[in-house]
Amino acid sequence: MKVFVVDNGGQWTHREWRVLRDLGVEAKIVPNDTPLAEFKDVDAVVLSGGAPSIFYEKDKLGLQEEYLDELQLPILGICVGAQLIAEHFSGRCGPADVPEYGKTRIEILNHDELFEGIPDTIIVWESHNDEIKDTGVMKNLASSKNCKNQAVKHPTLPIYGVQFHPEVEHTEFGDRIFENFLKLIKR
Repeated sequence: MKVFVVDNGGQWTHREWRVLRDLGVEAKIVPNDTPLAEFKDVDAVVLSGGAPSIFYEKDKLGLQEEYLDELQLPILGICVGAQLIAEHFSGRCGPADVPEYGKTRIEILNHDELFEGIPDTIIVWESHNDEIKDTGVMKNLASSKNCKNQAVKHPTLPIYGVQFHPEVEHTEFGDRIFENFLKLIKR
């Protein structure tokens, strides 16, 4: 199993790579402008978190919208990766009314494949100024007191986004979220 972690300059991109590696996956960090042709042997993609604002610096997010259109693979977007996914599929992002940093309690609204076997309420690690305001065609899977769209899923494609950071140890069941994501890969 091979997964590319698309680097958006996030402070924990290497942690996403490490979680995948520790789960027995061949993982590789690639720049977000990696040509589509280089994804030919990849089984899934993680769009990392990062510093670029979805509003002012979308050009710094490389070719990721092309990946969303062309790759027929499971894709998991984290933080700005989730925001990009939501906007790409007719959603809307905006500055958070209350930016979230540190530990936050979220409620799982739908125990879809990504949250299978995870309790209804968990503590996650947040680090965001912007957030998904409207999910567009995406289905909302989780919310918190200050952010109603903490996790989203495309209605027909294996594409997910999470506003929080499952790759850090402060997020409860973070490894389980990655394990559930990897189960989406057709063997």
